[in-house]
Amino acid sequence: MTDKVIVLITAASRRECRKIAKHLVEAKLAACVNITQGIESVYRWEGKIANDKEFLMLVKTTRELFGDIKHAVAKIHSYRTPEIICLPIIDGSRNYLLWVADSVKQT
Repeated sequence: MTDKVIVLITAASRRECRKIAKHLVEAKLAACVNITQGIESVYRWEGKIANDKEFLMLVKTTRELFGDIKHAVAKIHSYRTPEIICLPIIDGSRNYLLWVADSVKQT
């Protein structure tokens, strides 16, 4: 098990994703953020079933920075309840994991 994680964040537009991604990378909270093509999300919200187009961000970072990411995203995200989910990276190529570590701020 590594200390590296992938954080999943959805947003309503590619523009919003770019804004969030740029902020996370500039602040050294993320080494890299991938933004997917549009996805379809079906979910329950305020007692009703909703169906919306969204975009998914895959944020590469460390477990230590997850709290800072949650805080930063909550401040700039347009959703009242944004999806911010942290998944462990169990293993990966040594050079890539070192690059992630070197690309984010040290706590």
